[in-house]
Amino acid sequence: MLSRTASSLYWLGRYVERADFIARLVEATVRLDALSPTPAGEAAWQSAIAVTDGVEAFAENGGAPTQQNVARFLTLDRSHPGSIVRCLDMARNNARAVRTALTREAWTAINRAWLLFDSRSSPGNTSATLNLVDAIKMETRGFEGAIHRMLRNQTTWFIRLGQAIERADNTARLIDVKYHLLLPEGEQVGGVVDRDQWTTLLQTVSAVTAYRWLYDDGLRPSNVIDLLMTRAELPRSLAAAAEETVDVLGLLAKRTGLHGEADRMARARQARLARARTGDVIAKGLHQHLQTFIAENDALHAAIGRQFRFT
Repeated sequence: MLSRTASSLYWLGRYVERADFIARLVEATVRLDALSPTPAGEAAWQSAIAVTDGVEAFAENGGAPTQQNVARFLTLDRSHPGSIVRCLDMARNNARAVRTALTREAWTAINRAWLLFDSRSSPGNTSATLNLVDAIKMETRGFEGAIHRMLRNQTTWFIRLGQAIERADNTARLIDVKYHLLLPEGEQVGGVVDRDQWTTLLQTVSAVTAYRWLYDDGLRPSNVIDLLMTRAELPRSLAAAAEETVDVLGLLAKRTGLHGEADRMARARQARLARARTGDVIAKGLHQHLQTFIAENDALHAAIGRQFRFT
């Protein structure tokens, strides 16, 4: 496979996964906003901007961090490279470059997601915004399902590799939402609003039922963090993303003969996650731990590009 083709497939996986994450983040923030009285609701939208590293870009627009402004920034702003519409633009461009390697179902899911933004200038009110992000999630799930039904070869492996790297970054940032989100004045840690915020994060990654299966002592923040970080049974956990990265790199190494820095970094990360204990991570600083993980994930991404000679 040409390195340019491999790069397009890898980035296709990343951009589709990123669009799905931003949709889930907007949905979570809408729900967090609904749980919090003003001005705490505004803080929820500020947290969404912070998690996506969009503080400076949003500030250039000069708007207040309201639901309408931030939702538009994260969904429809074509000047913002982290918006859903820009992610889908890039995903579609990469898909067109490798069109013959994709099934009709995979291409159709991407194209339908892209068409959702045709002639749209506003995400609308709360209900319309939730409908939009639900539609995006439906199409990204359709794409993922199509990939799982394709031949298991380098095409699907590079897409899956991009998805795994992106998912690791996204989940770390989603957990970090809670670090940025302040409780309303007068609310206690462990109180009703605090529990509702953690529940909303679980809903964002479709993990409410999984949490109830794995933990029988009620909703506890430490358990939510444990689930999203260390439980490989949950597909969107950091541990699951690390495990899939190692597995896919192994498959590619057998097929291409390319084995090196990225494989070593991926295995080392997986081993660190296996040794990590949630209580120790929280005691030493969850935010700092997540920031380190995000930086390591970026370094692994760069190593993958070098190993497979992406152009």
